[in-house]
Amino acid sequence: MERSSRISLRPLMTPFNLALGVILAVGCVLTVLRFTGGLSVVTNLDDNNPWGIWIGFDLLCGVALAAGGYTTSAACYLFGLKRYHSAVRPAILTAFLGYALVVLALHYDVGRPWRLPFPIFWQQGTTSLLFEVGLCVFLYLTVLLIEFTPAVFEWLGFSKLRNAVVKLTILLTIFGVVLSTLHQSSLGALYTIVPSKLHPLWYSSYLPVYFFISSMFA
Repeated sequence: MERSSRISLRPLMTPFNLALGVILAVGCVLTVLRFTGGLSVVTNLDDNNPWGIWIGFDLLCGVALAAGGYTTSAACYLFGLKRYHSAVRPAILTAFLGYALVVLALHYDVGRPWRLPFPIFWQQGTTSLLFEVGLCVFLYLTVLLIEFTPAVFEWLGFSKLRNAVVKLTILLTIFGVVLSTLHQSSLGALYTIVPSKLHPLWYSSYLPVYFFISSMFA
């Protein structure tokens, strides 16, 4: 019995898994420090410097890299490029996980993460670009979840539910493209209203367009 359990555990003790285990352990320690010691303990952010490289990496890069869902869906269902149909499900799953991880990462980057739902449900700041970004990300995350449910229903054998959601594919794809276009471009628009926060070499009034185009090719 001891020998069989040792043999079964041997494939798990690979260099990659060991390195991943170390990263997860360090991440758990940093998570505890973040939520017990405050924002500045692990992020070096405070009220005077609320934005840093973490926001840029998590939000701006993470959202762009997760944009494969709407581009692949649009190519297949809206532009008729059916040869990409086999890539739609993996792209949607990757996009959903990417957006979910971005939202999770924001819990580390903001001072009071438990108030993240407030701008959407209770205190809408309709004049803020970040409100538009947050609302679109929330809605698009919901759209991605619905778009992926046919695969789950198919696995569970719920054929009627699967067929009902499949009938909404075109509508969900159009809605997802609209939401992605809005929040991808708005991320670039953030810097057009604060030009002093960006080096003159990178500043342009076309930043929203650049952000949207880069998300399509990310």
